[in-house]
Amino acid sequence: MAKKGKFTTYLTGISANLKEAADYFSNYKVNVEEDLEIFATKMKEYEHKGDEIIHEVIKELNNTFITPIEREDILLLVNSMDDVLDELEECAALFEMYNITNINQYMLDFVKEIKVCANEIVDSVELLTTKKYKEIRERVIKINAIESTCDVIERESIKNLFLTEKDPIRIIQYKEIYESFEEVADACEVVANTLETIIMKNA
Repeated sequence: MAKKGKFTTYLTGISANLKEAADYFSNYKVNVEEDLEIFATKMKEYEHKGDEIIHEVIKELNNTFITPIEREDILLLVNSMDDVLDELEECAALFEMYNITNINQYMLDFVKEIKVCANEIVDSVELLTTKKYKEIRERVIKINAIESTCDVIERESIKNLFLTEKDPIRIIQYKEIYESFEEVADACEVVANTLETIIMKNA
């Protein structure tokens, strides 16, 4: 039972770190360029913490004979959650690299949806550790719906960008940021798909 408890701790640790990072990302207020460096550095710290937990999981998987769910599923789940964190950190880095302090409504819409996704992932991991598979499926459906919403936001934001922005450099920068947000949402959907696979095997 000690080993099972350890994997539960790792899974909830990674999901909690992801949620904290998403909350920080969505709540952080950027006013001047100096704020961007603080923002990007803090997101890098969350990403680094996630990597450290992944290394612990891999080490533990190599030393454990019996795991609560299949070891490849544990690995897929922790790596997919880590990918969301990587994409969030990459998005924050773009803001700093391009000195984007003008946070518009499209960006706010993206972060609102991504924050909800992070909450759904945390809840799903908690339900997974208590084997409440049916309730996980409801959250998987919600994450998939959010990803579709982010697709729409991406299309609208890029369309508006080409209609309103005249500076070609700014167009490239903002387009990359919008696409980066969509990649975060895509990564969340991969977590949802991984959870779906685990449910099918274990329910």
